[in-house]
Amino acid sequence: MATSNIRLIGFPGTGLLPLFVGIDKGQFKERGVTVDLERTPSSMYQAQKLVGGEFDIACSAVDNYIAYQEGAGEVELDREPDLFVFMGSTQIELSFVVAKGIESFEDLKGKTLAMDALTTGFAFVLYRMLDNAGLTPDDYEMVSVGATPHRWEAVQEGEHAGTLLIEPFTGQARAGGYTILESSLQTFKNYPGQMFGAMRGWANENRPAMISFIQGYLDALDWTLDPANKAEAATILGANMPQMPEKAVGPALEKLLVPETGLVPMGKVDMEGLKTVLEIRSQYAPQGKQLTDTEKYLDLSFYEEAISGR
Repeated sequence: MATSNIRLIGFPGTGLLPLFVGIDKGQFKERGVTVDLERTPSSMYQAQKLVGGEFDIACSAVDNYIAYQEGAGEVELDREPDLFVFMGSTQIELSFVVAKGIESFEDLKGKTLAMDALTTGFAFVLYRMLDNAGLTPDDYEMVSVGATPHRWEAVQEGEHAGTLLIEPFTGQARAGGYTILESSLQTFKNYPGQMFGAMRGWANENRPAMISFIQGYLDALDWTLDPANKAEAATILGANMPQMPEKAVGPALEKLLVPETGLVPMGKVDMEGLKTVLEIRSQYAPQGKQLTDTEKYLDLSFYEEAISGR
């Protein structure tokens, strides 16, 4: 049965701002949908709950959709997935932040590094950074800790020697005097951040709700990117991320408003970035399967219909 209530699960981070805006300022309701947003503690939880039908849409690293669709996720699913990506959310800057006392990649030998999942998401970005620096997998140990807030806390408490951070956590690390060994902007020319995805079965059964969601999101995105709304956008961001220090809100918003490190104008899918994701998954995933067909993981017909009807 078609629904007009969207249950959405996303990672805690500033990239959720258009969703906060759309919920708080009513752009979704104006398009005839309501959105219930939950922040996920990990990619494993998100994948299980999305595929299991407890959520309708996810905002996640594009590699997560690919991994679970390929049967290469880190947890068992209770049914066969039919995941796909339908809209872009953010370009991302992943910063490799290390604990106090670590000054170079060489200092990481014999240390543990905190990740969300070890063979999905952004893990392969860190593998490439370490690879480029001349380290081998025998030099360090990756440990699954969870989403960004948990990983950042683990590094601050000295439990692990480093992790990949996104804003606003990168800004907090920089302000706290932590070293950033490398940024993904140095590692890759094109690497996408989050994208919106769903299960094909649900999306096809609820096409009108999907179209309305996309239109509402794009309305909220346009509002967020309008310079005239910057002050109010900062207020909404701070209110929805109360753990973020007030002084960090402004710098985090600035990064978010730059397409290279933040929100993707018009929610377009970064096709070159998607190719990069497939390339590094093919290189580093333990399955060793060569993936090249971007179309296998996409259905842009919902987006195209939503755009034409705006």
